[in-house]
Amino acid sequence: MTELTSRQRKVLERHAQPLAAVVQVGQSGLSPEIVNHIQNVMKTNELIKVKFNEFKDEKIELMKSLEEQTDITVVRIIGNTAILYKPAKEKDKRKFEKELSRA
Repeated sequence: MTELTSRQRKVLERHAQPLAAVVQVGQSGLSPEIVNHIQNVMKTNELIKVKFNEFKDEKIELMKSLEEQTDITVVRIIGNTAILYKPAKEKDKRKFEKELSRA
């Protein structure tokens, strides 16, 4: 999990705004299959959105649990959508590193 400052969160929020949710949390909640799917998506994308169709009241606890289980950082939860960030393993593939270092 990467610790982000409020300025860094703002930068990532700005980049996440045009993105569509690539994962939806439904009746099964944050099941191991959903966690694996999120991790697989994060291998190719540094920044994604997760939409909560169910478990809207537990979204904060579910995202804290996801952070504890994985090395993914929850940037912010806006409404029923969570913005997740994980820097790419290869430094040359990191899209936001330069901008985050200036923030």
